[in-house]
Amino acid sequence: MEIWAHRGASADFPENTLEAFQGAVDQGADGVELDVMRCASGELVVCHDESLERLAHLPWQVAQTRWWKLKRADVGAHRGMPARLPLLEEVLSLVPFSMRVNVELKCDTLDDRGLAVEVAACLRARGERERIIVSSFNPFCLVRFAAAAPHIERGWLIDPDKAYWPQAHLWLPLLRPAAVHPFHGQATPERVAGWQAQGRAVNVWTVDDPDVARDLRGLGVAAVITNRPGALRAELRR
Repeated sequence: MEIWAHRGASADFPENTLEAFQGAVDQGADGVELDVMRCASGELVVCHDESLERLAHLPWQVAQTRWWKLKRADVGAHRGMPARLPLLEEVLSLVPFSMRVNVELKCDTLDDRGLAVEVAACLRARGERERIIVSSFNPFCLVRFAAAAPHIERGWLIDPDKAYWPQAHLWLPLLRPAAVHPFHGQATPERVAGWQAQGRAVNVWTVDDPDVARDLRGLGVAAVITNRPGALRAELRR
């Protein structure tokens, strides 16, 4: 079972920053998970939240703010570690090719403002393929991405705050992703076995409890996504 660092080693560093992704590398993670969205000037910004209120106490909406301004925001001061938002290209250049990269497309609307197509173009220009899996809660993003980059694996994120049946029994077969990414509370033995029987990898989020990780390892889960990759690996080795 692989260990992927959720927004980098986010228990120890400001999330979704180069410092967090370098921390994941240093802690021996097998992969990293990151969030990407487009800003007002079109760049692919690695950030989870729609605004910088939580991370930098700034009211800036990422989608409505140009990159020259966003890159000035300190998104690590609240953790006592000054840090900046990176671009997708910067993270891909930092993370070694031996590590997996789970790129989550962040968009809650039907119109993704070109996000899926631009991510596909970025990955294609870099020659990225085997180490990448692109995931999203938004089925329309995944459809667009599949059309733009059919050679790159996709993962369907299942939202625990939405009805399970349509996500698992309507969208999953329609999207035909290589993997399913459930919240750990949704990964029951029966469901995991069913997804595996369909030939899909199961990558579970967000798993910080070593007992939960051990149970998932026993089910044959392919990867767990965690905020604390180094500590979780050490605990699983005991």
